[in-house]
Amino acid sequence: MSAPAHHDAPAEKDPVEAVIHHIPVVLPLAGAVLMFLLAFIAVFMA
Repeated sequence: MSAPAHHDAPAEKDPVEAVIHHIPVVLPLAGAVLMFLLAFIAVFMA
C-alpha cells in the first residue's frame, strides 16, 4: 500500500467566513439606512 498523499496547497478561503466578520458592522448600518429611507418616505408622503 502507498502512503497517503500530502497536499501542500493552502486551504481555500470560504466566502461565507469572509463575510461573517463584517456582519456586526454591516447589519446595523443597513438597518439605519432602511429606517432613514422609510422615515424620509413617510415625511415626504405626509
